[in-house]
Amino acid sequence: MNDYHYPLEVFWDEGSHAFICIAPDLPGCSAVGDSPQEAVQEMEIAMRLWLDAAQSMGRPLPVARLRIAA
Repeated sequence: MNDYHYPLEVFWDEGSHAFICIAPDLPGCSAVGDSPQEAVQEMEIAMRLWLDAAQSMGRPLPVARLRIAA
């Protein structure tokens, strides 16, 4: 579950033979898993760390943009 309300994208990456999860609103924030669910679980940790780092540097947190699936 995405407690931060940032949209996530999960896709299979053939090169790493794993599922990748990214949060487009958080540049450079990504996670990897053997399943889509594991990638999202790992992303929760990555987002928390990304947001904590941004706050500690005094940077404003990005506003979550809603996207409608096509």
